[in-house]
Amino acid sequence: MKEKMEVKKVVLAYSGGLDTSIILKWLQETYKCEIVTFTADIGQGEEVEPARIKAREMGIPDSDIFIEDLQEEFVAEYVFPMFRANAIYEGEYLLGTSIARPLIAKRLVEIANDTNADAISHGATGKGNDQVRFELGAYALNPNISVIAPWREWSLGSRESLMSYAEKYNIPVEMKRGKESPFSMDANLLHISYEGGPLEDPWNQPPDEMWRWSVSPEAAPNEATFIELTYEKGDITAIDGKEMTPAEVLRELNKLAGENGIGRLDIVENRFVGMKSRGAYETPGGTVMLKAHRAIESLTLDREVAHLKDELMPRYASLIYNGFWWSPERTMLQTAIDHSQLHVNGEVRLKLFKGNVDVVGRKSGDSLFDEKVATFEEDDGAYDQSEAEGFIKLNALRLRTLASKRTGK
Repeated sequence: MKEKMEVKKVVLAYSGGLDTSIILKWLQETYKCEIVTFTADIGQGEEVEPARIKAREMGIPDSDIFIEDLQEEFVAEYVFPMFRANAIYEGEYLLGTSIARPLIAKRLVEIANDTNADAISHGATGKGNDQVRFELGAYALNPNISVIAPWREWSLGSRESLMSYAEKYNIPVEMKRGKESPFSMDANLLHISYEGGPLEDPWNQPPDEMWRWSVSPEAAPNEATFIELTYEKGDITAIDGKEMTPAEVLRELNKLAGENGIGRLDIVENRFVGMKSRGAYETPGGTVMLKAHRAIESLTLDREVAHLKDELMPRYASLIYNGFWWSPERTMLQTAIDHSQLHVNGEVRLKLFKGNVDVVGRKSGDSLFDEKVATFEEDDGAYDQSEAEGFIKLNALRLRTLASKRTGK
C-alpha cells in the first residue's frame, strides 16, 4: 500500500452500488476526510435518485450530494463529435465506455473546484482502462488535483472481502447474487458492455439471456424496418422527418435497432495497460449511426478529404480509447474533422433487418455526385473517355521504368 496522502475533501464518482458505497466508507475511515458524491445520469437506464438516499444514509449532507442528468451533453458534446470521425477501435469497437469517461472526469474536476475539494476518487480497478481515462482527464483539466484510486490501495481484493467489509460497517447490499456477479456491466446511452464471468474464456459464446437492449437476429421481425435520417453538418437532427435532440436521436435509434437484432459485438481487445480483454458490447443505435454517417459522407466529402479522414481515424480512436480526449492532439484532430463536416448535409434511408443495417438511399443538396459524369449512358461530352489513356500512361511511367530495368526489355 502506498503512503497515504493528506486530503481534506474528496469528490467521489458514486453510483450508489456496492463497490462505490464501500469506497465511500473506506475513504471516510482511511483518509478521515469530507466526502462529496457525484452521480451522473448518462442514460445507463437505472434510477440515479436512490444514490441520494444511499449517500444520506452514509452521512453525506445534501449540499455535498451532486446528481446530474448529463444525457444531452453526453451525446451532443462527446458521442456526436466521435461519430463525425467514424471512430472505431481495432476495427470493431464503437468506444461506448471510453467516450463516457471524459465527461465524468470533467464534472469531477469542476465539482472539486466548486466545493474546494483537493482530490477526486473513482471505483475503477488497477487492471482496467477506466483508471487511465479518469485520471488523464482529471490531470489535463486540473494539473494539481489529487486522485485516490482505492482498488490500487486497499486490501479488498475479492467479492467476499467486499461483502465482509459491507457487513462490518452495515452498508446495505441490494440484490445479493451469491459469491460472484455473472457479468460486470457498464451502461450509458450509447452502449452496454459485458465482461467477466463466463466471458473470461474467449471460447464461450455469450448467453442469449445476457443481452439487454436487443433481440437476437433470429428472433427479430420477419419484415424490415425502413428509416430516414436527416444530417446537418455531420450530425443527425431528425428521424423520419421528426426533429429530435441528440439524446432523443440516440434513444430512438437504440429502440429501432434493438428491435431488429442490431448492435451485438463480441471481441478480444488490447487494453492500454497491456493485457488482452474479452468483452461483449451492445451498441444498437451507434451501429446504425456509423453506417449512415459513412453513407452521407460518400456523397458530400471530397475524395482526398474522405481518405485522409480514414487515415486519421485509427489514431483518433486510439486517443479516445486510451483516455486522451482532453489532449491537444485530439483537439487538433477534432478541429479538422469538424471542418470536414460543414457540407455533410442531407438524408440517408436505411433498411434494418435481422441484425443488418443496409443503406438503401442517400441524397444531399451538397452532393458531389454528378450523374452526368458517372452515367454509363451517353454523357454529352461531360467526360472525354479518350483522356483516360494519358492519365494511365503517366501513372504507369514509374512502373514501366522499373519493369524495364529489371527485365532488360
